[in-house]
Amino acid sequence: MAIRISTQTMYDRNVSQLANLQGNMLRTQMQLSTDRRVLTPADDPVASARALEVTQAQQLNDQYELNRQNANASLTQVGTAMETVSDIMEAALASVVQAGNPGLSQSDRDAIAVELEGQLNDLLGQANTADGTGGYLFSGFKTNTQPFALTSTGATYFGDQGQRELQVGSGRQMAISASGSQIFEQNITGNGTFQTQADPGNAARGGTGIISPGSVVDASALTGANYSINFTKDATTGLVQYSVTNTTDGTEAVPATDFKAGEPITFDGITFDIAGAPADGDIFTIEPSKNQSVFTTMRDVITALRNAGTGPTAGAQLTNALNTANQNLQNAQDNALSVTASVGARQNELDSLDDSGSAMDIQYIDQITNLVGLTARGQIEAVSLFQQQTTSLTAAQQTFRAATQLSLFNYI
Repeated sequence: MAIRISTQTMYDRNVSQLANLQGNMLRTQMQLSTDRRVLTPADDPVASARALEVTQAQQLNDQYELNRQNANASLTQVGTAMETVSDIMEAALASVVQAGNPGLSQSDRDAIAVELEGQLNDLLGQANTADGTGGYLFSGFKTNTQPFALTSTGATYFGDQGQRELQVGSGRQMAISASGSQIFEQNITGNGTFQTQADPGNAARGGTGIISPGSVVDASALTGANYSINFTKDATTGLVQYSVTNTTDGTEAVPATDFKAGEPITFDGITFDIAGAPADGDIFTIEPSKNQSVFTTMRDVITALRNAGTGPTAGAQLTNALNTANQNLQNAQDNALSVTASVGARQNELDSLDDSGSAMDIQYIDQITNLVGLTARGQIEAVSLFQQQTTSLTAAQQTFRAATQLSLFNYI
């Protein structure tokens, strides 16, 4: 029995077949051109879902890399500023040491005071360093607020204690700034445990005593109290004696003892000595170390140099002031160096995190390739399939062409 097929049906079926063959070939071609086995989630739902998770993790890793670049740029600015701060403090220390030369005249000391004022202004400039984006490096979270302004006794800090942070790794937030208060104000005084000082009134009494910074000999015996070392002249013997009073609780730490210049004075876990010749009524004080602004330290030494005066008593007063300034400036420089070292350590950590991030990125790429990409074998199979599909499509096209040319009119 003959089957009659209409011309429309023949065209529809052949066009549909050609479309399917061409679609399959184009899909294989897309796999080869993108190097991906899975082109849509429908191709492999499980692999597509897992690949999406890995891709998101890779994008997060890329963001961490960008954050590390920003963090490194900010820390580089901080480190550069801190190196300059350390250099300024080193120069200030040299000026203070030079000022201790007993052969200097008052005009020489005035010149050193002017030099220290210049260093003070340079230090203020570094403390107010801009970050290049309209803010300030050392103002904490108050990035648009200028951190410091000079005063007659030092400087006032207008920032806060905050440290800006960036997420530089999956489990690591890193500080990329430093608080100006931490660097310039939180500088310990004295030897780090206590500070010795001469009473300003000693100059009027004619004493020439010079007190040393002292040290701790027994940490377990420390009381953290304030002390007063009082000198008196024995009316009978004419000898100068001293006694030590705990001014925090009013008790006597050391009873009246004959004074010998340079001999250690030891009590409650601390020791120090007093050189020179303290006068009757002279007072020296000891207080626990505290935080002091480096700007205050520099202001104090500038004032001491300009008001030094002449004579042994004035010389002793100036030496005590210079000793205090020298110790406090050394502490401030140590603090600055500590901040610089911290910045360097964080930059080294960023380098390590970069290496780790690069390794993770390679792993993510491998995982995505294994999930949705074409393996070496898959590429061979896809190329072979593409050749087969091309041949099939070509044959179908030629067959269709031949079939459409069949007509009874060709035989009439």
